Amino acid sequence: MFLYLAKNRGRVVTKDELLDSVWEDDFVGEGTLAVHARRLREKIEKDPKNPKIIQTVWGVGYMIE
Repeated sequence: MFLYLAKNRGRVVTKDELLDSVWEDDFVGEGTLAVHARRLREKIEKDPKNPKIIQTVWGVGYMIE
């Protein structure tokens, strides 16, 4: 997920695009994205509760600026 977001830096990657491109599995849903985003933030952000690297665009997806 991080690699895909990094390759698409500067644009919002939709949830559907992430699900199709990263997991390619019909059984993975939006909850999986949220869990993985949280885990990534815990590893790379100074303050995971106020992320500066992986941004959530509510109702759309995620992005790295």
